[in-house]
Amino acid sequence: MRIGILGTGNMADALGTQWRRAGHDVVTGGRRDGGLRAAADHGTDAVLLALPYDAAVDVVAGLADALRGRTLIDCTNPVGPGFTLRTAGGPSAAQRIAAAAPGAHVVKAFNLCHVDVWRLTPPVFDGRPLAVPLCGDDETALFAVRRLVRDLGCLPLDAGGLDRAGLVEATAALLIGLWVGQEADAQAIAPPLEYAGPRG
Repeated sequence: MRIGILGTGNMADALGTQWRRAGHDVVTGGRRDGGLRAAADHGTDAVLLALPYDAAVDVVAGLADALRGRTLIDCTNPVGPGFTLRTAGGPSAAQRIAAAAPGAHVVKAFNLCHVDVWRLTPPVFDGRPLAVPLCGDDETALFAVRRLVRDLGCLPLDAGGLDRAGLVEATAALLIGLWVGQEADAQAIAPPLEYAGPRG
């Protein structure tokens, strides 16, 4: 797959490195090196938006023509001081990004874990592969992102359409507040599946 990455920070490096190891053709570009458009042009199969949320909407708006028809993966977290959700009340960060590049097919993914998790090969804990929730409306885009999730050794989970991305972003704010703010074992808030309630 041809993947473009918008950004040159830690997330861009971690995910880009893993996808290169999986055999993908990855081009990374940043604001300072002037490579954003080259990365967007390269990403015919997927473009990862790996920039701070503060810059994401403006950058995507400036690249809207290049992103038209592309799978655009949003891993941003609109988390503010005190671990608050900066987009509370909506629309979500993913929806704002989609509005800024209306021709792109946005998929929310990869925002729930610290960058060090994405450097693990693979991220498996107690024998259980990490699950990655995906929110998006375009099946072709979701198919591509599922493949990229599996290439990390992770399990893709269907979390619904892009209208549910705000729930994933709110989950990130909650988990970061517990992990970083309280040094709590946030994973302990979810019981094993057999105790999660009626199914089917």
